[in-house]
Amino acid sequence: MSYAQYLKALGSNDGSEADLSEHDAQLLFGAMLDGGVPELELGALLMALRMKTATLSELAGFAGALNERLFRLAVPHAKALPVVLPSYGGGRDQPNLLPLLALLLQRFGVPVLVHGPLHGEGGIASAYVFRELGVMPCANLAQAQDVLGAAGIAFVPTAVLAPGLAELLALRGRMGVRTMAHKVARLLDPFEGESLRVVGVERPSALELTREFLLAAGAHSLLLLGAQGEPYADPTNRPRIEHLFEGNADVLFEAETAALKKIATLPENVNAASTADWIRRALAGETPVPLPLVNQLATCLFAAGYTTDMNQAKAIVAVETGSLAAA
Repeated sequence: MSYAQYLKALGSNDGSEADLSEHDAQLLFGAMLDGGVPELELGALLMALRMKTATLSELAGFAGALNERLFRLAVPHAKALPVVLPSYGGGRDQPNLLPLLALLLQRFGVPVLVHGPLHGEGGIASAYVFRELGVMPCANLAQAQDVLGAAGIAFVPTAVLAPGLAELLALRGRMGVRTMAHKVARLLDPFEGESLRVVGVERPSALELTREFLLAAGAHSLLLLGAQGEPYADPTNRPRIEHLFEGNADVLFEAETAALKKIATLPENVNAASTADWIRRALAGETPVPLPLVNQLATCLFAAGYTTDMNQAKAIVAVETGSLAAA
């Protein structure tokens, strides 16, 4: 494989750029995942791909290469589909409340798999908060399967599911920026389509391409503008939440037009210990769960098949969280 030809195509001297075909994108990303690209060329290719606008064909090729190398998990026996939550952002300006969403789903008996890195890349990773809450990362695939079946919730490091992808993600520390590997990581599904993927994008500009990809791939998913890049609703301003299923995109909640006033009950400190302590109190009913997260919990129960009616999901969640506004 000539990496020079890809570099030349991705960025020419006149500033123009060319798009990769799905086939070429799959070959190229496959070589990256396999560790077959020399270090100099790898860095140049990652930066070239970061600088261009990704296309649907490229994203499909990248995801195809990952799927060929992704380790799989069996679907646990439960009332609802397992919910897959990718965690590649982490708390920075706000506390990371993804673990709260995961633990609320576990309370309903919905299996939850959270995957992501063990380190926060400058933010408060979900792995940090989960540790404080007693949910430890799984060391291998067998343990992940056992923990998911027994406890109903598992945090699985990316390296367990896709070692090559984890190596690419780790390059952020040397390169100083995220790469398209982070975009692809949010799309992986170890259950081969027998799950509900909750996909949160960092920027509104990424919504259209991500929606196109998920629909084209037939991925059963919820799509939203994530809080700090994580797939949970901003507790101060609910985003639009879409349900993508069987080629259709249905809006379950529209975006709020104005941010809520400061929620006094949110933890003031974003560190892992303070966030975990607040989550414990929220789960115990000692502090209210923010309404945007209550709304998202209802969408997860409906889309995962816990109930077949969205209004019923709202009512169930309203009773469980004590939030009458959810109904």
